[in-house]
Amino acid sequence: VQLVESGGGLVQPGGSLRLSCAASGFAFSMYAMSWYRQAPGKEREMVATISGGGGRTNYADSVKGRFTISRENVKNTVALQMNNLEPDDTAVYYCRTSYRDRWGQGTQVTVSS
Repeated sequence: VQLVESGGGLVQPGGSLRLSCAASGFAFSMYAMSWYRQAPGKEREMVATISGGGGRTNYADSVKGRFTISRENVKNTVALQMNNLEPDDTAVYYCRTSYRDRWGQGTQVTVSS
């Protein structure tokens, strides 16, 4: 199982970023996928989750209306579109699959002027 995140970086408050996670080594479409984040000195928290078929999503209250999770099962990828970013969104963002609870290595998102 391999999960590889990309798309992180430095962005100004109010800006946008799109994270992507490329998955391999398991039956991607059968498993829920999630994005988590961990800020310095804080516990890791769930940001967004999407069901295997993509029909159901769930978001942390702090990102509702700003972030959108999506997946392309043909390409074995899951994305997180992040709009109207705030300094409190600064964190390492991780991709996770419910298949054996596997995680990616993380990608840094920094929101700062």
